[in-house]
Amino acid sequence: MLGEQIIKGMAITAKNFFGSYVSKERLTTVQYPEERLPQQGNTRQFPMLVFDGDPEKGLRCVACTICEKECPPQCIYIVKSKDKKPDYKGQPQLYPAIFDIDISVCMSCSICVEVCPFESIKMNTEFELSTDDRFGALLLHKNDLAKSNEYYQKLHPDDAKESDAALAVEKAKAEAKVKAAAEAKVAAEAKAKAAAVAAPAPATPTPTTTSSATPPPAVAK
Repeated sequence: MLGEQIIKGMAITAKNFFGSYVSKERLTTVQYPEERLPQQGNTRQFPMLVFDGDPEKGLRCVACTICEKECPPQCIYIVKSKDKKPDYKGQPQLYPAIFDIDISVCMSCSICVEVCPFESIKMNTEFELSTDDRFGALLLHKNDLAKSNEYYQKLHPDDAKESDAALAVEKAKAEAKVKAAAEAKVAAEAKAKAAAVAAPAPATPTPTTTSSATPPPAVAK
């Protein structure tokens, strides 16, 4: 029938329009900011740095600069530290002395998240970032980017669970390696002690007897 699809489309529109007065599921507009829609699990805005416990000591980032090199718009700037600190595996690692992201350039592609081998950089869902400072306020520093693992778990619970599991596996491997090295050292020391006890005592040399008499000096004639 001519115009059948138009009638169907108008019927759907009318159903949603009138249904929005009685059904909350059909209400497509909320009174923002008093009302807010829940964020979806795969929502992403700009990167953040995840830390465990302490924002400085627990920062997962080791300043490997992979994200800086792979970033398409080159909006990440990292300066490595001069010293090292223990990471989540207890091994000494470098950390970012400076970690800046210019979110006025960032395009939220999340490539930095994909290439990070330490589960340290993730995507935040915060979108209320309007400011009258076009340059300074849109350059986020390390303290601005640092977010706790608990915060990350609330934003992306499924991804956070996978990240925690991967880190737990790596930590268990590192602990097992350290334990095996310590056991090998103890075994080597015990073996060396046993070999020293089993070795025969060296033979005592027999002292040679020498005459204490001194011949008289020759007299010149």
